Amino acid sequence: MTQITINDKSYGGTQYSRLTYEQSQKMHNASLEILSRTGVRLYDQEAIDLLKKAGAHISEGNRARIPAGLVEKAFSTAPKRVTLYDRCGKPALYLEEGRCYYGTGSDCINIIDHRTGERRKPVLQDVIDGITLCDALSHIDFVMSMFLPVDVDEMVTDRYQMEVMLSRTTKPIVYVTNEFSGCVDAVEMAEVVTGGADALKLRPTAACYINVTTGLQHNEEALQKLLYLAEKGLPALYIPVALGGVTGPVTPAGTIALVNAGILTGLVLSQLKREGAPFITTAMSGNALDMRTMVQPYCQPSPLGISHAIAHHYRLPMFGLGGCTDAKLVDQQAAAEAALTMMAETLGGANLIHDLAYMESGLCGSLAQLVICNEMVGWIEKMMAPVEINDETLALDLIDEIGPDGSFLDSDHTMNHFKERWYPEVFERGNYDQWVDAGELSLGERAAKKVETILEEHQPESLPADIQKEIKIIIQRAEESFRN
Repeated sequence: MTQITINDKSYGGTQYSRLTYEQSQKMHNASLEILSRTGVRLYDQEAIDLLKKAGAHISEGNRARIPAGLVEKAFSTAPKRVTLYDRCGKPALYLEEGRCYYGTGSDCINIIDHRTGERRKPVLQDVIDGITLCDALSHIDFVMSMFLPVDVDEMVTDRYQMEVMLSRTTKPIVYVTNEFSGCVDAVEMAEVVTGGADALKLRPTAACYINVTTGLQHNEEALQKLLYLAEKGLPALYIPVALGGVTGPVTPAGTIALVNAGILTGLVLSQLKREGAPFITTAMSGNALDMRTMVQPYCQPSPLGISHAIAHHYRLPMFGLGGCTDAKLVDQQAAAEAALTMMAETLGGANLIHDLAYMESGLCGSLAQLVICNEMVGWIEKMMAPVEINDETLALDLIDEIGPDGSFLDSDHTMNHFKERWYPEVFERGNYDQWVDAGELSLGERAAKKVETILEEHQPESLPADIQKEIKIIIQRAEESFRN
């Protein structure tokens, strides 16, 4: 389990913020103006009624203008820390100021097969392989479904994904569902595993990623999921989007102010539904359309850090995006962009950094790339670790004892501490002859080989048979409902 702590003043560690306090406040005020002046469209009657009762102005049937006071009140009740637990009920992820955790993404519609190098459509076995790999990799802290399988009923793919995640790993889960009933079924599955609704509320093992149309348009299913989860006291990640130059201003500040207005809308609604409902904001807004290719790239540097600073300003847990690439192959670009985005997210202090091993602007995934990203997280963890400066680490007496002409190689101090250094598993560090003797493999080839070894040898902790049966009944029920 990764335990990266950033911006902890007690360690005298790295201090980074893209925005000053004054700039963050200016962005906040801009979002408040959007909410009160422009307003947002809500496509759910319960959400409209909640805001109207609280004092928001409703016009045109569903256009809500939200006063700043409702936002400030929501800040007073939203928890500043959310804890996610593992399947065994142990606290695993503390989503609070300064802690970073890493995981995969969901629903890639293509996969680069690590055995053949072929780009193809994923099947359910790829989801199983991906989650099994995540369970084994020490620096993957939470899981998402990774792939969208084409060999099961497309209406219930989310139920099959949830089943795999619950049964193939004990790590916390971030799940995405096709529609509102999928969210209800996913929660029911998690309740079966944890021992009931009260047990899941007390020790939530999963959080729902809610896709919202834009910062100004809140679709019915997103609002239904948000209010349902708030009522049950379960964590929700409310993720409005805007594509700069298309559904938002092309400037990062304008796009992020618009998206942030949408986030604040979700925050207000969650707290109106249930004060204290756990709410996780997003630090992944501000991308723009690439006007040369008309593709939305995942790895734009311009907006990075802006949303992070706003989330820190609010002292809310945040969801980030890193370890991804716009590359089409597991190549130099894939490694460079994955490393840069993970480092940017870590320095920005995002709590849940997802989309490791996402490729092709979110359309493809690779298990070999995930192994590489796992290695990078280990590197970042060592780089961000607090520096111990004391008599033992300074070793002044040893330096004086050995002097200018001696060697530290065979000293007890070296033997006691050399394992504290970082040692890679797939990065190459030998000399040229050693590399040749090992087969002259590229990084991608070594990573693919490690994937295969893990899939052959690693066996996740299984669920009891009766619980597996209950989960399958939920899936069967959903399939029958869509057929009828």
